[in-house]
Amino acid sequence: MSRIIALGECMVELSLGEGGAGRIAYAGDTFNTAVYLARLGRQVAYATAVGGDDPFSRAIRDLMAEEGIADDLTLRVEGRLPGLYAIERDAAGERRFFYWRGEAAVRSYFDHVEADALRAAFGQAELVFLSGVSLAVVGERGRALLGELLAEAQGQGVAIGFDPNYRPRLWRDAAEAQAAAEAVIPFCRYVSVSGPDAEALCGGSAEQVAQAWAAHGAEVIRREEDRTVAIHADGAVDVLPPGPGAAKVVDTTGAGDSFNGGYLAARLAGASARDAVEAGRRLAAVVVGHPGAIIPKAAMP
Repeated sequence: MSRIIALGECMVELSLGEGGAGRIAYAGDTFNTAVYLARLGRQVAYATAVGGDDPFSRAIRDLMAEEGIADDLTLRVEGRLPGLYAIERDAAGERRFFYWRGEAAVRSYFDHVEADALRAAFGQAELVFLSGVSLAVVGERGRALLGELLAEAQGQGVAIGFDPNYRPRLWRDAAEAQAAAEAVIPFCRYVSVSGPDAEALCGGSAEQVAQAWAAHGAEVIRREEDRTVAIHADGAVDVLPPGPGAAKVVDTTGAGDSFNGGYLAARLAGASARDAVEAGRRLAAVVVGHPGAIIPKAAMP
């Protein structure tokens, strides 16, 4: 089995509880997806940068080892630290984020990575997965090189997966984020996007955005807030009505990331798009019943 390469950022996650107490974990959108893909039986490597010998970078590398995620594409950058984010949750489990990531090590990834080694790794992959956050944190120069590598990998038959995951504070404006996303879309086999992200990123309706992206040849999975999921592919739209949700929503952090892990693992194993959506839904329904983005292994469905 060829491996999946996920590219992005793993951060220190501080979950705020009552009285201001915090619980430290480690997470990030593509990292969360990578963990769930590994737990679902795929071989996974994570392309990122962490700090040198600080306790947070060590903990991230230890977590990768514990989850069976290869670190040969993970760089250590002395003098830098991982980014940090804090989560505040309301009574319904909805969250608000606070970030400290301006000097995060991953921002210099493409300043230090050996481009030929990364090109070779991409060309041998089963899937390369990234997000809008990935595009934001690697910067303009990183995006230019990444675009070349994705084009070459796609030309060699490698599947490209993408979640636009629009975070306005990471971009100068929506136009910059839209341009970066739409530069990647033509290379993609799989695109998973929330309806609100599609509308905020591109304007117009989420359905129109998904149809436009699917016209490039991608299978676009549009996830709406009412848990409706629409599959846009081959000029058609297949709408799946909301299925059973979580018994109790504790924290919606990681819902989309875990959906992506379940969906991609199923698709790569030969499942239909409909069955893959249901696999993603089952996993996400469990994840939102736990605090934090990555649930205990014993809780995996």
